[in-house]
Amino acid sequence: MNGIWGQFVGNLAFVSLAMSVWAQLSIWLRRRFVGHEKILFGLTAGVASIGSILLAVEFSPGIHMDLRFAPLALAGMFGGPMAAALGASLAIIYRVALGGVAASDGVVAIILVTAMGLGVNLLLKKSSPRLPHVVVLGAAVGSLLLVLMAVLPTLSKVHALAAMGLPMAAMNCAAIIVCGFIVLTTQHLELERRMLETAFSQSPDYLYVKDRDSRFVTVNENMIRLYRFKTTAEMVGLSDFDLHPPRLAEELYHREQEVMRTGVPLIDSLEHIEGRDLLASKVPLRDNEGRVIGLAGVTRDITERTALEREVRESKNLLSHAMSGMSDGFAMFDRQGYLIFCNEQYRSAFPLSGSARVVGAHISDILRRVVETRERLDFSYDAVDDWIDELSVTLHRNKDEEVQLQNGDWRSIKTRLATDGTAMVVVSDITVMKQAEIALRLSAEQLKNLAETDGLTGIVNRRAFDEAFVREAARCARSDTPLSLLMIDIDRFKAYNDTYGHPVGDQCLRLVSKCLLNSAQRSADIVARYGGEEFVVLLPETDEKAAAIVAQKFARLLDEEEIVHSQSEFGRVTASIGIASATGHVLQAEPSRLLLEADAALYQAKMLGRNRVLVRTLADAAGVKMAG
Repeated sequence: MNGIWGQFVGNLAFVSLAMSVWAQLSIWLRRRFVGHEKILFGLTAGVASIGSILLAVEFSPGIHMDLRFAPLALAGMFGGPMAAALGASLAIIYRVALGGVAASDGVVAIILVTAMGLGVNLLLKKSSPRLPHVVVLGAAVGSLLLVLMAVLPTLSKVHALAAMGLPMAAMNCAAIIVCGFIVLTTQHLELERRMLETAFSQSPDYLYVKDRDSRFVTVNENMIRLYRFKTTAEMVGLSDFDLHPPRLAEELYHREQEVMRTGVPLIDSLEHIEGRDLLASKVPLRDNEGRVIGLAGVTRDITERTALEREVRESKNLLSHAMSGMSDGFAMFDRQGYLIFCNEQYRSAFPLSGSARVVGAHISDILRRVVETRERLDFSYDAVDDWIDELSVTLHRNKDEEVQLQNGDWRSIKTRLATDGTAMVVVSDITVMKQAEIALRLSAEQLKNLAETDGLTGIVNRRAFDEAFVREAARCARSDTPLSLLMIDIDRFKAYNDTYGHPVGDQCLRLVSKCLLNSAQRSADIVARYGGEEFVVLLPETDEKAAAIVAQKFARLLDEEEIVHSQSEFGRVTASIGIASATGHVLQAEPSRLLLEADAALYQAKMLGRNRVLVRTLADAAGVKMAG
């Protein structure tokens, strides 16, 4: 029995070796026979199955026990109908040619096991098989073989189940798991290779890799367009001496050799090639032992930016300062959110979290470092995990952001998604531009305030009052609330100016403004200079009684100032006040009547001897109330 197990182990080694050889050659074969991968896999499975039959344990004359079923089941599972049919056909043809009493039973077993692998393929539909699926398939095939050994006539007649059932089922199951693991590993490596190739070829920059002698090993599509080649293969093996004049080629060669000799990356070196301004970054490539074996280059076309900077410098305007301080950073994240490339400008753009922005870091780890250092000011630190999850998800979306850092600097972050799911991020310093924008906004607000403020008294001017009156009248009309207006005129002010002079008169106007502001202190109240010595106070949601209280308070405060006025019959500066109040329906129909009635009340107060308050309501404009 030990000898049987040993023969099965040797058979397992052969099948595993056959699948390993396939794994090593598959990438090369797929490149040479594009679109025929499943056919090639089916052929490999068929050959491995035949080889297993050749190494079979002969249980009795014409009855062979082997591991032919493992590659056939995997052909159905991974390759689908085409691979399954091809592999099974080769195995059946050879088994029939081999002959023996159990040939028909062997053919039935081959068909059923292959069908089982194909069934798993159909159940998975478009999703890719994983190791648990392989384990399940192995167990299912082992169980099926035990059943077949019990029910197939030739095998059941010689009691194959009792004698060979356990090693036959166990070793086929093991073979399926081992070989399936090899296939899965190969597929994973191939996927990573395709992702890197896609990111490399579709980058908006000029990307290339060179060997130790500065000869091109691979280039992306932009490189062949720059040098006017048709395919990337045409540039492989060439050097800068084949593309540029000797002097320029010599300069580029020595610069790259210095990078590889010292191991120090060359970041954002300016180059002039094919009439273009290019910004080149070159980093050394090392093997597993740390030896430099070549370099990788990233070159960005900055011709337009250079021309723009030159034009802006000549005009010496604000944009010149903004552009001179900008330095773009570039980074690439794969579909899982891992950083696969970034330049030094990207790291230096974020000084507090730059150490976490290294190749291999996940976006969530980078964002957590941002949180730990409190580098950004655009989120709440009370919901850290939610913020990290949200930004990790939205990394793979086209978007433009502007964020402010802890030190007050601003960054523009532009994210663009490649067709393979790679996220490319460009970071620019826009601090100067944002500062200018804020300054312009403040200037605009100051100009607006100046346009709405009386220059002498500092209170609202006539223009701003007119706008406020229209707005508040409409609001009170909608809410059906009262709106009151005080119209104030300083008594005998012309005589005051003639007697004491205009500077003293200006000071008097300022004191009157102060008294009015101290009388109407709600945030909604509006105190304005209406013209000359005339003032108005707009009181939203205020009836005539409350308005009269405001007026009386103002008159009292003005009295307390005790401003001497020798030409007044009262011996001091006083004021006449007219009050008008209206409710919603009047304001909606004819809001200007409120101004007219307040002015009429003021006129009547002056006619009755000045230094008094008169109230008129629009509901009964003929009715006049006197206060004080």
